[in-house]
Amino acid sequence: QVQLVESGGGLVQAGGSLRLSCAASGRTFSNYVMGWFRQAPGKEREFVSAISWRGTSTNYADSVKGRFTISRDNAKTMVYLQMNNLKPEDTAVYYCAATTDYSGRFSGHEYAYWGQGTQVTVSS
Repeated sequence: QVQLVESGGGLVQAGGSLRLSCAASGRTFSNYVMGWFRQAPGKEREFVSAISWRGTSTNYADSVKGRFTISRDNAKTMVYLQMNNLKPEDTAVYYCAATTDYSGRFSGHEYAYWGQGTQVTVSS
């Protein structure tokens, strides 16, 4: 089992920044590819970003590329999502997730462990 707890969400004006954090506990953190997903009201959950076991490879959805940065600290068993130049369309609940399947990192169905989510609201 892996337990994930997100934090750092909140209300921010368009153009502002937030840094989401995800604290992991349980099994060896470095064994997992970590991802961030989000779900806006009335919409399906969507992939935001993923990072490989050692942090040497990262992926981003086109909608956040150039604005968001994912990182991880295996010693602290933490993963982060730095979000800059936020837009109202970034408003959603953001979830941290863990998977051992690197090839499936873009699909939420491949992630076995999920956090409870943190709300991000961007006002215009």
